Amino acid sequence: MDGIPERLAGKVAFVTGAARGQGRGQAVRLAAEGADIIAIDLCTKPETTSYPGSTQEDLAETGRLVKELGRRIVTRVADIRALAELEAAVAEGVAELGRLDVVVANAGICTTAMSWEITPEQWKETIDVNLTGAFHTAKATVPRLIEQGSGGSVIFISSVAGLRANPFLAHYVASKHGVTGLAKTMALELGRYDIRVNSVHPGAVESGMYPAELVPLLQEYATTLAPIFMPTLPDQISQPEDIASAVAWLASAEARHVTGIQLPVDLGNLLH
Repeated sequence: MDGIPERLAGKVAFVTGAARGQGRGQAVRLAAEGADIIAIDLCTKPETTSYPGSTQEDLAETGRLVKELGRRIVTRVADIRALAELEAAVAEGVAELGRLDVVVANAGICTTAMSWEITPEQWKETIDVNLTGAFHTAKATVPRLIEQGSGGSVIFISSVAGLRANPFLAHYVASKHGVTGLAKTMALELGRYDIRVNSVHPGAVESGMYPAELVPLLQEYATTLAPIFMPTLPDQISQPEDIASAVAWLASAEARHVTGIQLPVDLGNLLH
């Protein structure tokens, strides 16, 4: 990527949900800035989502794109709901790449329904992936950052739904509010180790994670609830690279005095 400074030269970044979409965008951008990458993904379809899952071919493509930039990458298929799988992926990645500096807890899922119509299966999988998975990501990586003794940056990908109510997304909103609170608490606890913890809050992103069942809800409530999703800026949707730019800044020394913030990258959606 021409014109991008190597602000992360010599660093190693761990990215979850890296096979496609925002996770791939983050892995590639961090690599473009000089970091080697540990990339994991589930590489299958979650049980309750209506959109296709990522594949091992997707994860391999992320690996190819990172290598094309001259960086090293370790890719592993792992489920963030399974702490042991995450810990093994981190251990293997650090053994090969030598260290760990940046953690991006990106992986997540989304389904939609009115709150009282959310199934127990939807609720459980959303909380397990989005919130427990984020906790597992931190638990598998933060002890290594502390032991290393050279600081670090942990970045949780939350959502505008982690800062306000969004209709049709009660389970997603609950999970992302939890992620926001987790990030703020860990920022307090880890400051003494020079480990910065921040959260990024995208609005709509063109990442392949779009529930088909949202369309009829937006149509039915077009004049009442749907306008809350509207952007303020002219673009209607962000690209993964837009979110990756924010992540790269938070990972870099340019943000060395930034911790505990909630950074919206939302086309001004939160203004509504």
